[in-house]
Amino acid sequence: MNSVSPSAVQYVGTVMQDEWVESRRQQPLERQGSLGPRPPSLSDPGSREAAEEPDEMDKLKAKLVSAWNNVKYGWTVKTKTSFNKVSPVTILGHSYLLSSEDEVERFRGAFVSRIWLTYRREFPQLEGSTWTTDCGWGCMLRSGQMLLAQGLMVHLLPRDWVWPDAHQLTDVDFEVFRPRSPVRAGGFPIPSFGSPRGSGTPEKPQTSGQAPKCSQKSRPESAVEQQVEATHYKLLSWFGDQPPTPFGVHQLVEIGKGSGKKAGDWYGPSVVAHILRKAVAKASLSQNLAVYVAQDCTVYKEDVVRLCDPSQSQNPGDPSCQPWKSVIILVPVRLGGEALNPSYIECVKNILKLDCCIGIIGGKPKHSLYFIGFQDEQLLYLDPHLSVNNRSFHCSSPKKMPFNRMDPSCTIGFYAKSKKEFESLCSAVSMALSSSKEKYPIFTFVEGQSLDYGLEDHSSSPSRPPTHILPPGKLSRSNNRQNSDEFVFL
Repeated sequence: MNSVSPSAVQYVGTVMQDEWVESRRQQPLERQGSLGPRPPSLSDPGSREAAEEPDEMDKLKAKLVSAWNNVKYGWTVKTKTSFNKVSPVTILGHSYLLSSEDEVERFRGAFVSRIWLTYRREFPQLEGSTWTTDCGWGCMLRSGQMLLAQGLMVHLLPRDWVWPDAHQLTDVDFEVFRPRSPVRAGGFPIPSFGSPRGSGTPEKPQTSGQAPKCSQKSRPESAVEQQVEATHYKLLSWFGDQPPTPFGVHQLVEIGKGSGKKAGDWYGPSVVAHILRKAVAKASLSQNLAVYVAQDCTVYKEDVVRLCDPSQSQNPGDPSCQPWKSVIILVPVRLGGEALNPSYIECVKNILKLDCCIGIIGGKPKHSLYFIGFQDEQLLYLDPHLSVNNRSFHCSSPKKMPFNRMDPSCTIGFYAKSKKEFESLCSAVSMALSSSKEKYPIFTFVEGQSLDYGLEDHSSSPSRPPTHILPPGKLSRSNNRQNSDEFVFL
């Protein structure tokens, strides 16, 4: 019989409470008036049609909200992020000690090669709404896209792949210095992305919304490199904001309707995990890749084996029997009550040090981010809160934030290409989880299987009474949780 840890019980209650509070409190932005949510009146003879098709007033309000969000997220103040030379910087299993220019170049190449997906505007209208932008409400979907994109990169591209045009991005975006230097005299500015080392003629800077230009020198030369770059661009095309693309915002919003979500709603990290699972299952690459979402802070190993090994449900002699599928494992967790439990920080660091980790989606209250690494007591992240028209898929601006500002509600991602890698993953992650100062781990791996459930089990429908269990020692605060906005919306 499978055991369930107290952390799992804690998570089950908080997730159901999250979604129940969210559904009761939050109406789509399109249907909010100046006095709050405005449900359709049953006495209105046109209410049925209005419920199915937005009226002119709703369309006008949606346009005004979209226009404001486009202005709000359409520009940003460029600031440099500082890194010190003494402590290593970790990005998804790789560490860089920025004490030399060569190491700085390696770090910069690793960061810029991550796929960056942000707010977009002026894409085709989302079905059943008037939205042509996700500005102001789609940040968790964008963070989820980045998490999935990283999983697809390690699935389809070489592990040590670096984007060939990384050095073409311009502007000096961060600096390195020695700690406790009042004037940072020991630091040196990082060479411009657009200026090769030793060149005295800097290139004209590009805006963050422009797609980076490609130079002849950076183009792949061998047939293998050309094939890898073609795969890279194909992967990017899967996230285009067009209805047919498998992982674009149109597809994700459509899948989200199964949990009571719609365009303009806020999405939590647990719901996004199930949306990604459904999206991959519908895509053609599901023949050799599966997504598993942990239940109640527990990864059931037999469930993963059944998902990845078709021979478990097929005749072993069947010639059409597929080999073991690669798997992306998503684990929705809660790292504390009202705020991040400091006891889990070391555990999160150790998870981000693992080669099998593909990142964490979460952020800070009402502000979703995609975490990919850390230095000292600060997380390194990619921020989706920038609205651009042109397709810019790589970021040249590393950003950091203190661990103590991290919202405790998040989803952690892992990837295993083979059964052997899955077994190694279970061992390595379990060791990282044991580093927590808490008595119980963030989540667990157990033998056996559990009853399967899908996205519908995290429906925001209020028909099911919410269950709410907080960590030990904080049960007395449960009644205050229903009124907390920060708990739900990242």
